[in-house]
Parts: sequence; structure tokens; C-alpha cells
Amino acid sequence: MEVLWAPWRLNYILGPKPDECVFCIPEDMSEDEDRCILARGKHCFVIMNKFPYNNGHLMVTPYRHVSNLTDLTDEESNDCMLWLRRCTSVLEKAFSPQGINMGLNLGEAAGAGIAQHMHFQIVPRWNGDASFMAVFGETTVIPEHLSSTYRRLRPLFDEISS
Repeated sequence: MEVLWAPWRLNYILGPKPDECVFCIPEDMSEDEDRCILARGKHCFVIMNKFPYNNGHLMVTPYRHVSNLTDLTDEESNDCMLWLRRCTSVLEKAFSPQGINMGLNLGEAAGAGIAQHMHFQIVPRWNGDASFMAVFGETTVIPEHLSSTYRRLRPLFDEISS
């Protein structure tokens, strides 16, 4: 396999980890752009991954600090599924991906980078971008800056939220 260096990921791997949970967000929406929060539902929110595996990598996260799918109420679970569907629609409109990986890693052993607060991953894919294992093996190229992707996606989420 060829190696493509992704040194920007080292900041995440070796960098300092905050004491507070990055997914426990304030009700105040003034920090949404800085935190890369694209939309807020009743029981969950949509946030961009600041260390993406591919351009447009999103996460749907319940507001409540829970670590397991079975900890969600039916209402929280239904809201997460609604926003996963909406994310799919937005990504298809914004990026025209040829596929989308969607998943949930429960627990550190399953690959959850932040195991204490569950979150669904949504990763748009294109033929030839890389194999799924290579992407999760931290080999990828992100062709667009996070702030540009945020500005591209936010209006589309505003459309479906209103």
C-alpha cells in the first residue's frame, strides 16, 4: 500500500485533550460556527469532524452525555435517525458522493475516539478516494478547508431545519 502522509492528524493523536467533553455543548448558539455545529435538533445536533477522514465528515450526537446506544430514549434515538437521514440528503446535495459510510463505534475497543459520549459518523465517499480501511487507517487527502465546508453545508441545514 502506498503511504500518504497526514501530519495534521498528529495534533489530534498527540495533542492535549480537553478536560470537558467536546460533545457536551452549551445551549448558547453563539459558538456554533467555532465548534463546527451545523444544526441542532430536539435531542441531538450535527457537528463537523475537526479531524475528518474525508471532506464533509459529519457526526450526529445526542445532547445527553451517554456512551451506549441502549442508553438513549426512544425520542433521542428517533431524533438521531432523523438527523442521519437529513445529513445524507445534505451531503448528497452539497458533494454528490458516490457512497456514504455511516457508523457508530461503541467503546474504545470498537474504535470510538471519544467513547464516553456516543456519536454517529457520516463520511461521504467517492470511487477511488481510498478503501474504507485506508480511510480509517488515517490515510486521506482533504481538498477543502473546514471553514469552507462549514459555509457550504450550513445553509443547506438551515433549509431543512426551518
